[in-house]
Amino acid sequence: MNNLEKIVEQLKQNKVVAYPTEAVFGLGCNPLSESAVQALLTLKNRPKAKGLILIAPDKELLLPYIDETQLTAEHWKIFENIGEQAITWVMPAKQSVPRYLTGQFSSIAVRLCRVPAVVELCQATGFALTSTSCNLTGKAPCRTALEVKAQFGENFPVLEANTGGKTNPSEIRDIFTQHIFRQG
Repeated sequence: MNNLEKIVEQLKQNKVVAYPTEAVFGLGCNPLSESAVQALLTLKNRPKAKGLILIAPDKELLLPYIDETQLTAEHWKIFENIGEQAITWVMPAKQSVPRYLTGQFSSIAVRLCRVPAVVELCQATGFALTSTSCNLTGKAPCRTALEVKAQFGENFPVLEANTGGKTNPSEIRDIFTQHIFRQG
């Protein structure tokens, strides 16, 4: 990853970057920067009401957003079990979580992601990342850094690394009911 330091600096400066996830590249930023999240939503032409996914390699970076009082040891066991299919879990959000992250919901979508690029970005920045598919409206999600540059321009900050090699993006499920909102 020859440009990791550059991408980390962009994240610390509250910029939007592209980085590889399990199957596709994601667009992400510091979730605690409202201006960065707004820039991401504008770039994607994504309604604020939809909310965003947060990803991190370990639950400690996600705990500031999750209302742990509503979860049992069994819920945590389910959440921490990373299988072949990447799963984004819809969990109760703390009341302090900004609406620009939760959208119209009282929940937050979170995923443990151990793709090396995500691990390195989170360790270097000290925060979870917002994650939405890296594509312009109407176009297919980018699967390589070259595809990101083709859609967003040569100067767009993209971490030059590989995805986790999965075919499908993460499944989205409710932690309490196991209801599937998006098939993976």
